[in-house]
Amino acid sequence: MISDDQLNKYRVSGEKVRVIRDAIKSNDVVGIVVAWDADQVMIRRPNRRVVKLDRSYDYRPFTEPRE
Repeated sequence: MISDDQLNKYRVSGEKVRVIRDAIKSNDVVGIVVAWDADQVMIRRPNRRVVKLDRSYDYRPFTEPRE
């Protein structure tokens, strides 16, 4: 699970993140961290839609290559 400190760092910097939900690359969510609570993270996608995702997913900077 991603820490509050790391989420706050992404939110303040406005850095794009990649949320890896499973092994299929097309299922990744790319966007900016908007808010979070104990269970979920809100990500604003490039089309300005907001998506709620579970905190247990893998959150990485968008600039890092996907493994």
